[in-house]
Amino acid sequence: MGTHRRPRPAGRTRTAVLGAAAGAAVLLPAGTGWAEPAPSLDQVKAKVDGLYEEAEAATEEYNKVDERAKQLQDQAGKLQDRLAGQQEKVLQYQETLGALAAEQYRSGGLDPSVQLMLSASPDEYLRRAGLQELAGGQQADALRSALRLQQSIDQERAETAAKLAELDQARTTLTAKKAEVQAKLGEASRILAGLKAADRARVLGDNNQAASRSSARGQTYTGPATGQVKAILDFAYAQIGKPYQWGAAGPSSFDCSGLTLMAFRAGGVSLPRVSQDQWNAGKRIAKADIQPGDLLFYYNDLHHVGIYIGNGKLLHAPRTGKNVEIVDMDVMPYMGAVRP
Repeated sequence: MGTHRRPRPAGRTRTAVLGAAAGAAVLLPAGTGWAEPAPSLDQVKAKVDGLYEEAEAATEEYNKVDERAKQLQDQAGKLQDRLAGQQEKVLQYQETLGALAAEQYRSGGLDPSVQLMLSASPDEYLRRAGLQELAGGQQADALRSALRLQQSIDQERAETAAKLAELDQARTTLTAKKAEVQAKLGEASRILAGLKAADRARVLGDNNQAASRSSARGQTYTGPATGQVKAILDFAYAQIGKPYQWGAAGPSSFDCSGLTLMAFRAGGVSLPRVSQDQWNAGKRIAKADIQPGDLLFYYNDLHHVGIYIGNGKLLHAPRTGKNVEIVDMDVMPYMGAVRP
């Protein structure tokens, strides 16, 4: 029988090592071998800022599709109204030809073409009537007019169907873009929710006293601009302090292009809805020549726009979580200026 030895108690050094290892294991995320270092606050800020910028870019894409959907809805509605009116005219032609048929019947016969009109559906009749040799007079004129009208109806039916199909696709795209924006904003919110109040303020930039003063609600423009430019700036200043809301164009909240759209409308100037389209809505201005009331554009894809107010300052609707404010014009990657 072999000799059994009692296990030797762990020494102090070995116990300390095991304890440290156990503590480290608690700190490690489940399923990983080593814990990654926590990101710095600057890295968190960069991540959140990036998500907000991506959300704003997606917002402008959403705005563009939304604008197109509204145009398609309007166009399809007008086509449908026209079709309804044309169908009324077809009924009028049927009544005219019916009266002629009755007169011919009383006088001893019923013209085969009129008989066809009364016995067949308008679509089928007019298709076949176009291949026939028709006699002159009131009957022939009515038949030719009816045929031309039916051809127009067929064309507009096809156009209406195409518009409605495009509208359905636009609505599908809108849903996808909305989900994309909400997903990015949701991720940013989750990151911010995990921060302490002071760190959250630093990430959001809310501890900048100058920026806070610049977003005091409802300011008044007091500069030298006159006429249309003054009307634009008067409106823009009155919106300072109102919250950014993606997809919004007032009156209580705005996104960047929604603010510029409504400000220029107040000055009697019509702008497209989306920042990228606003870029093409006027004359390009060199940076050295910009004046109050010019539109300033930012980022390579031109997804952000604001209004130059003079003295190197920009008035804009920044991003989710912030309000309409005045900032230095070079606070973002500057791309150019346009004077509508």
